[in-house]
Amino acid sequence: MSFRDRDIDYGSAAVGTLVGLAGLLFLAEPVVDPLALGGLRVRPVALSTVVLALGFGLGGVVYLRRGQRLIGTAHAVGAVGWGLLALAPAVGSETALVLGLAVVVGGAVALVVQVSRNRDAR
Repeated sequence: MSFRDRDIDYGSAAVGTLVGLAGLLFLAEPVVDPLALGGLRVRPVALSTVVLALGFGLGGVVYLRRGQRLIGTAHAVGAVGWGLLALAPAVGSETALVLGLAVVVGGAVALVVQVSRNRDAR
């Protein structure tokens, strides 16, 4: 079967592209100067958190619309957590930083627990 014979899942491809771009921006931080966005100069690592939040947000919408509750909810929780982590330094809020970190870590722990329960139920 060739690549042309496969159906492309555009929703998942878009989510993966955004998450991958976020990873590249994160890795580019040490070697790339801040990027000009309008009148702002934004460090790649800061931009990576925004792109990651957008990718997770899109994933939440894509997977929840398909009825995939676990993966959709995991993406939505990740979007909230990473969105708070992106927002925190922009507004200088330590509260948003701690809350964002708590949401990301709590969401990851909840996902591991749920996957473990699903495996045990088989």
